[in-house]
Amino acid sequence: MAIQEQIQQWHELAQQLRVDSIRATTIAGSGHPTSSMSPADVMAVLLSKYLRYDFKNPDNPNNDRFVLSKGHAAPLLYAMYKAAGVISDGELMSLRQLGSRLEGHPTPVLPWVDVATGSLGQGLPIGVGLALAGKYLDQLPYHVWVLLGDSETSEGSVWEAFDHASHYSLDNLIAIIDVNRLGQRGQTELGWNIQAYAARAKAFGWQAMEIDGHNFQEIDQCLNAALSINDRPTVIIARTKKGKGVASLEDLGGWHGKALKPDAEKAAIAELGGQRHIIIQVNKPEEQAQPVVTGNPQQLQLPTYNKGAKVATRRAYGDALLALGSAQPNVVVLDAEVSNSTYAEDFAEAYPERYFEMYIAEQQMIAAAVGLQVRKYKPFASSFAAFLSRGYDFVRMAAVSRANIKLVGSHAGVSIGQDGPSQMALEDLAAFRAVWSSTVLYPSDANQTAKLLAQMSDRNGIVYLRTTRESTPVIYDSDEDFPIGGSKVIRSSDSDGAAIIAAGITLHEALKAYDRLKNEGIAVRVIDAYSVKPIDAKTLHQAARDTEGNLVVVEDHWLEGGLGAAVLDVFAGTNSSPSYDETPLRLIKLAVSEMPGSGTPEELLHAAKIDADAIVEAVKSQVKHSLGVALHSESARK
Repeated sequence: MAIQEQIQQWHELAQQLRVDSIRATTIAGSGHPTSSMSPADVMAVLLSKYLRYDFKNPDNPNNDRFVLSKGHAAPLLYAMYKAAGVISDGELMSLRQLGSRLEGHPTPVLPWVDVATGSLGQGLPIGVGLALAGKYLDQLPYHVWVLLGDSETSEGSVWEAFDHASHYSLDNLIAIIDVNRLGQRGQTELGWNIQAYAARAKAFGWQAMEIDGHNFQEIDQCLNAALSINDRPTVIIARTKKGKGVASLEDLGGWHGKALKPDAEKAAIAELGGQRHIIIQVNKPEEQAQPVVTGNPQQLQLPTYNKGAKVATRRAYGDALLALGSAQPNVVVLDAEVSNSTYAEDFAEAYPERYFEMYIAEQQMIAAAVGLQVRKYKPFASSFAAFLSRGYDFVRMAAVSRANIKLVGSHAGVSIGQDGPSQMALEDLAAFRAVWSSTVLYPSDANQTAKLLAQMSDRNGIVYLRTTRESTPVIYDSDEDFPIGGSKVIRSSDSDGAAIIAAGITLHEALKAYDRLKNEGIAVRVIDAYSVKPIDAKTLHQAARDTEGNLVVVEDHWLEGGLGAAVLDVFAGTNSSPSYDETPLRLIKLAVSEMPGSGTPEELLHAAKIDADAIVEAVKSQVKHSLGVALHSESARK
């Protein structure tokens, strides 16, 4: 085909993408048509010539992956799907309507969308995870294409991705920056200074190419050249115009996120040459290979620990992770340069080909986990629990992506001791409980940790395990089971005056309190609520009935949102379950309420009033209250 004929075909396809972006957003009454129009020329060439994708088989391991990091340009993506023949024009016109698959920003409700985007700065970090899978695990020649907006390059997470992609020599990763100069409220930081973008990328070790994003010959040559780079990632910096092709929109501020009115739509479509009905045949992958087998599954042999021994749950995490790595070759581990504290280093030593060091870049670590799970791997990502909060938006968006990732946070709570509050995660339970689809686990001993870790591997959604720095006594036999959603009643009688509900480090304080109270003739129940979400409502309801509503919840966490809140939610009505309306509830929450400092774990637990002393005092106040009520009732009857 002559080059001029090819250019004309690309032009026609690009104009269709623009027209369809305008049509869909006008019917919706909202959306981002101008942001969709600027990269349309680049996307027309990519879709029709360079992307290798079998739309009838999105799970084909040989498919290229495409991530629309600038998720607000969703109309463009959906117009591309129409051009590829996989959605109808009628569906395209359902953009942003209730029940439509074409949401305001892309989500995996569409089978060709790997991850949700729209929170800017996430597409390229996730692309790093996909590229890690392709180069090091699958070992297949697919490419990962990521379209970014220029504004989102202000996000630090983008530069974490630039750094890690270069470190791992991800020559299968090709980023395209749509430099259209205009952000939401005006000019972007760098405007059209594409040389500055290129200099920054080159400083990170990338191959950088600068092009006119509306020159089809340059686009073609650049995409072709990008595929030949075999020693580093590539970024294509395309100078474009927002609203390209319509004089009343082109390179004008004030149009971000605004749909055209019907009269303006009609004029714009006419200026773009009218509607087209082009359907193209997207090239399928040339190879049909299978991913490299990373090992043969073995029978899972979890580590076991003797009752009474003192073992930190973070140590048990490392031991169990190593066992899981042998049993499941698709388990992959990432850590944020603290693997000698989380004990992920044991896995790294045994299975270096399945371990990725993310250094001090928690956002990139979580994003890479999301990318890896797209390719059906089971990523475990670990760091100090306090620092996972830095990547919280990635966790939130992972839920929107329906991603299956396992996160492990160590060194939680005041019980870490002398390091002080900057290292103490005191909000992690609340944060992870608030994530859709999440599971939150908080084991108290080594055998329990190992059993929970084995279940995490096959559990869908966002799964978070909180581990403890301190060595604590092993209280369970290695043959006990700990189903997610359950709990353990480890002390009880027929005459319990109160129930103590704890998890992790505070369970051991609860057991100390139990012994002291027993010596004083006060019977209490002790419940290990190791599954914070989902929580064992049945056991908690029974405890409330048996103790006349006397519950004491103790946790190494802020008062808000943690275990205490989870317990209270059990007794509150929701739109999916009725409220508990039996025994009146008298619940005391013991949690951290003042900013801690440095000290020994024992000193800090005592200062926070979450140790055995505080538990004993709380139980006595409840039992005294119940006794007072009983005596008052007896007196009234007399």
